[in-house]
Amino acid sequence: MSAPPSLKPPATAAFLAAPRVTAPLRAAVLGATAQPPRRLRCSAAAGTGAGDSLQMSAPLDWAARSVEALEQATDLDTFCMMALSPLDGRYFRFVKDLMPFFSEFGLIRYRVLVEVKWLLKLSQIPEVTEVPPFSEEAQLFLDAVILDFSIDDAKEVKQIEKITNHDVKAVEYYLKQKCSSNPEVAKVLEFFHFGCTSEDINNLSYALALKEAVNTVMFPVMEDVLAAICTLATENAHVPLLSKTHGQPASPSTLGKEMANFASRLYDIGRSFSEVKILGKFAGAVGNYNADVVAYPEIDWPKMTEEFVRSLDLQFNPYVTQIEPHDYISKLFNLFVQFNIVLTDFDRDMWAYISEGYFKQIPKAGEVGSSTMPHKINPINFENSEGNFSVSNGLLHTLSMKLPISRLQRDLTDSTVLRNLGVGLGHSLLAYKATMQGIQKLQVNKVRLDEDLDQTWEVLGEAIQTVMRRYGITKPYEKLKEFTRGQAVTKESIRRFIETLDLPEDVRSSLLELTPHSYIGEAEKLAKNIVNVVDLKSGFRIE
Repeated sequence: MSAPPSLKPPATAAFLAAPRVTAPLRAAVLGATAQPPRRLRCSAAAGTGAGDSLQMSAPLDWAARSVEALEQATDLDTFCMMALSPLDGRYFRFVKDLMPFFSEFGLIRYRVLVEVKWLLKLSQIPEVTEVPPFSEEAQLFLDAVILDFSIDDAKEVKQIEKITNHDVKAVEYYLKQKCSSNPEVAKVLEFFHFGCTSEDINNLSYALALKEAVNTVMFPVMEDVLAAICTLATENAHVPLLSKTHGQPASPSTLGKEMANFASRLYDIGRSFSEVKILGKFAGAVGNYNADVVAYPEIDWPKMTEEFVRSLDLQFNPYVTQIEPHDYISKLFNLFVQFNIVLTDFDRDMWAYISEGYFKQIPKAGEVGSSTMPHKINPINFENSEGNFSVSNGLLHTLSMKLPISRLQRDLTDSTVLRNLGVGLGHSLLAYKATMQGIQKLQVNKVRLDEDLDQTWEVLGEAIQTVMRRYGITKPYEKLKEFTRGQAVTKESIRRFIETLDLPEDVRSSLLELTPHSYIGEAEKLAKNIVNVVDLKSGFRIE
């Protein structure tokens, strides 16, 4: 089927198709991804036969192909130099894994997938006699429309959109053109987009993009950060650390225990991701299957569309308006915000520990820390991470607050906002990678840790006054307060004080042996036990 006369390319098409550097380059970048060996498996990824209820499992090779398109770009540096967003420019190499999912190319491809899958589903409904079951040849043809979808195909859709000024309708017209060459499919072209509103297609497209991007790009990097912090915890479980409360010396801990605190917090949030249900709707213009019921009143449309949505490995939302209300996106992004807040706390603590000299940073050959101070090795990775968490959380919070609100049965405000899903996640991904880079540069400075402990014998006051309480010595807290607060306390003065106490000999001997280095309570055990708390093998996942 050829396009209607009104859809013929406009006169400007020749100019738009002329060989300019930026046009093919931009298209290539929109579909780019990194590390093609990482293979995504998803039930919505590949084609299916009529007898398997659209359940399938195959690699998403389209992501790898988009890398090839990127590598063929002749002037990527120029594009990155002119990019409006720093994610697409300066930080491109860190976030390109997300591009196949949230780029214009990615959205168009997901729309094509949903439209084709819906046509295949219609062919499996006995009451829809106008769309008989497809032959194996026709099914393979439709499968190939999805599996072979390329950046050039997406550009064809964009050319059609220049006339329709409607992105989803452009996908429908593209499919009618694309499938007119197959005799079987050509007979049922009008059943593309049958009974659908644009949001039936869009909400499933965004749901698939979110689920696949989060599971295959975001979670693996988040798990890497968690694993690195767990390693810091176990390897430094025994290393004493002078705690600081209100910025002042406090009872010692161990370096590993402080890392374990963060690991436990991150793991608790990470496990909560599995509680998020990625939802989809397919109920027509206002959520009531109005047109479907008129066309085929004998079909149980809620049951049929639920089967379809679940066949894409998504959960079904039966109570909707024109749009799926996006509450699950709000829940998902709030978890990302919470995870990012904990890592912001981690970044700031690491910055402080580096400032105190507790960690050295391994210098990188050729790297410059300051344009004027040659000696500087700044904690730039933790600072970069903190900054990007701030940007990311601002965007994710805005998305989670705005998306669940839509006037009456629908307004269009969510449409432009949804196009920023990848931007919010992109800044998070950039921050995770920056934190990892910072961790990889760290080297524990035992000398500085010991120096601070050696100079703060007053921190033993807590232990001494607690023992005094046990053995009935009057006003123990007040006596230690008078002895330690604002006073220069040394090893010798502490020993003299302990020797004056009316305590059993073995208890006094135990206190005399206590040092700031050994006064760590159960910190070492707690740090080592983090391996039994954090299950790195199970990881994070949304089913």
